Amino acid sequence: MSRFVDKISFFDRRASPMEDADGIPRSGLLVHHPRSPAASPPAPPRTQGISSSTLAQLFKRVSDTHSDSSSPPSSPSTSTFTLELATPMLQPFVGSANQIPFVLSFTDLTYKVKVKRPKKGSCLPSFKRNPTDGAITEFSSSKTLLDSISGEAREGEILAVLGASGSGKSTLIDALANRIVRERLHGSVTLNGEHLDSQILKVISAYVMQDDLLYPMLTVEETLMFSAEFRLPRTLSADKKKARVQALIDQLGLRSAANTIIGDEGHRGVSGGERRRMSIGTDIIHDPIILFLDEPTSGLDSTSAYMVVKVLQRIAHSGSIVIMSVHQPSYRILSLLDRLLFLSRGKTVFYGPPSSLPIFFTEFGSPMPDNENPTEFALDLIRELEDTPAGARELVEFNKSWQKRTITYKPTIAYGEKQPLSLKEAIAASISRGKLVSGATDVSTGSASSVQKFANPWWIEMGVLTKRSFTNTKRQPELFIIRLGAVLVTGFILATIFWRLDNSPKGVQERLGFFAIAMSTMFYTCADALPIFLQERYIFMRETAYNAYRRSSYVISNAIVGFPPLVFLSFAFALTTFFAVGLAGGVSGFMFFVAIVLASFWAGSGFVTFLSGVVTHVMLGYPVVVSTLAYFLLFSGFFITRDRIPKYWLWFHYLSLVKYPYEAVMQNEFSDPNKRFVRGVQMFDNTPLGALPEVLKLKVLKAIGSSIGVNLNADTCITTGTDFIQQQAVTDLTKWDCLWITIAWGFLFRILFYICLLLGSKNKRR
Repeated sequence: MSRFVDKISFFDRRASPMEDADGIPRSGLLVHHPRSPAASPPAPPRTQGISSSTLAQLFKRVSDTHSDSSSPPSSPSTSTFTLELATPMLQPFVGSANQIPFVLSFTDLTYKVKVKRPKKGSCLPSFKRNPTDGAITEFSSSKTLLDSISGEAREGEILAVLGASGSGKSTLIDALANRIVRERLHGSVTLNGEHLDSQILKVISAYVMQDDLLYPMLTVEETLMFSAEFRLPRTLSADKKKARVQALIDQLGLRSAANTIIGDEGHRGVSGGERRRMSIGTDIIHDPIILFLDEPTSGLDSTSAYMVVKVLQRIAHSGSIVIMSVHQPSYRILSLLDRLLFLSRGKTVFYGPPSSLPIFFTEFGSPMPDNENPTEFALDLIRELEDTPAGARELVEFNKSWQKRTITYKPTIAYGEKQPLSLKEAIAASISRGKLVSGATDVSTGSASSVQKFANPWWIEMGVLTKRSFTNTKRQPELFIIRLGAVLVTGFILATIFWRLDNSPKGVQERLGFFAIAMSTMFYTCADALPIFLQERYIFMRETAYNAYRRSSYVISNAIVGFPPLVFLSFAFALTTFFAVGLAGGVSGFMFFVAIVLASFWAGSGFVTFLSGVVTHVMLGYPVVVSTLAYFLLFSGFFITRDRIPKYWLWFHYLSLVKYPYEAVMQNEFSDPNKRFVRGVQMFDNTPLGALPEVLKLKVLKAIGSSIGVNLNADTCITTGTDFIQQQAVTDLTKWDCLWITIAWGFLFRILFYICLLLGSKNKRR
């Protein structure tokens, strides 16, 4: 009715003046029209009009009055013809026009986890012997995080879950959002009386995490536009997607910050409250039916927190169910909430509207003082009870009896209460009202099998992901400059240390040292990108929790965006070192050197990418990278050749990432069979005979030659490059084999990264 009233010019939606009358509760709609006093008929008795008039008759009276007012007024002074629709006093009415689309009900939700309890006085876990088979098993017990929680949330309302830290607020939100493994969660969660399939729930709902995980260098409008590209179907035109984004910006109150970047520690951007509203906006771009939020006001000042909840109220009034956890709302925020659910150690201590709090605690025996925030009083009292030996058990039991005494009517009996539609009908009704933009056509059937898992095909997802990541990266040139600087400094140091190496035995050994350090450096410099990969992984987990895009699209786009900088870094390092060190091969040798350096960067970045899918924190990732690469260098063949490695460690030699580029550049340098590296008396270098005078060395050399029947002099080639490669036991693979294997390592790590994302990003508790 409210939407119809808005379209009629002579309706006024001002509050009824009877609302201010003492002792007379009013929640009606004031309908008035200016009228001449002379033409005003006698007002009928109020009770008769309310009890017998139908809605159509009331509209007819207004229409008749409007037609009468078209005659010239007899007096310049006018009065107001008023009809008050006081819904609480009307007769019960049930009809399709009054049916409420969505009611989310949860009954007896119970969630237990196993907790290992160590033996008293010991840091080690205790064990017990199984009496049936005598086996020793670790002793553990279960802890109840949710204990028979029941309630409901309705469309157009905000249900707030309150309680102290550890009371189970976030756990309840996760349970309702299907983020807990079903085998561990007991009870039922229904929407309009029907159990929700997880696939349908992902399409019709959204979950806003407590942390604001956003790309820092994108503007507000760009962030929402990219979110629209992910969540809205490709059948929707670009103009309609832009219109949805602009409408959402206005709904979130972010018009003044639309062209401001999100920002981070090093870049000034939007404020904390605007950032939180942005987090909400990215998840509701498809206009979901159900919105879950985990403490959306935490870390915000009172004004920012109020603005966030005000936005949530507008979202609820647009036709959504809003369920959020909140720690301690202010009095202003409390006025925006429709239902409260207080928890204490996983148990319900109060459930109902905020207006019932004073009555509830008065009947409990703890009357609420005047002019005090009801939620603060309730939370303080709950904390006091929790500190007692009995805990809040008395309050829990009182709430059960109070609920039975106060809920004495059925929701579908009273006028104004609306009977829930079936899930299929409710979804169809919401779609007709413009809700649920993503996947709307398929989800309206109510069948999980007909719901599209993703809004777009993978190539569109990959293109949007690539564009977004590239836009964010190009606005942070300092990240690439730092990596480029590290590569150039390393190359400069190596070039000056190994300047113009000769072909003597010492020069050969120095070349090996250069190759080992250079190739391992390629992998170490890739570790700088670990924090970026971890940050993006958290964003990925938030977005893919509700099927914004495929994991494969993310992995491919990640590789595409990260590859061009590796090309620049490879040429920069090769140009700095190849000619300065005096490596062989000419142009072809230089290009192969660039290729193997690029392959090393590719494999190294793949390894770091894979690691970001395994570790959870950057401080844990760095030690893993450093130690693993140290082992790779140890088994690469530089410190000990392959034929000298013990057999039980030989497998690690083939797993070493440094082995293959190290052997590739070695063969690129020493593969020429005509190139001489040890001549005549140079064979005595690095031996005790190396200290002899040159004349004595020649005499010893000729004596050796005469004994073996070979003419040896100062220019005789003793060792070629091929001989040296054989001495280093680099004979099982060619340099091209090593190149392709190094490239394959990069692909393998990205496949492993995809598997990690597939298995480790379910966003469900166990």
